[in-house]
Amino acid sequence: MKTYKNCQSRGMPMRKDLKKGGSNLDGTRSLLYCSYCYQDGAFTQPDFTVDDMKKFCVKKMKEMGFPGMVARLFAAGLPRLERWKND
Repeated sequence: MKTYKNCQSRGMPMRKDLKKGGSNLDGTRSLLYCSYCYQDGAFTQPDFTVDDMKKFCVKKMKEMGFPGMVARLFAAGLPRLERWKND
């Protein structure tokens, strides 16, 4: 399986994830999603659409001190991530 530098759900750098990835159902580490998005083989926010994730990420980034314009530019790239490609 391919290793990604960023979570393929929210785009966060995997190196920023304290657990270095989510967990699959069998307990192995997910190389696709961070631990905030993916635990025990399931998404932590299963009902999120890509637009929901964009809003969530913009809000979080602004809370972290990123300018709104930067946060929105980052969020604009979310549809290209693996979780959202087929939406």
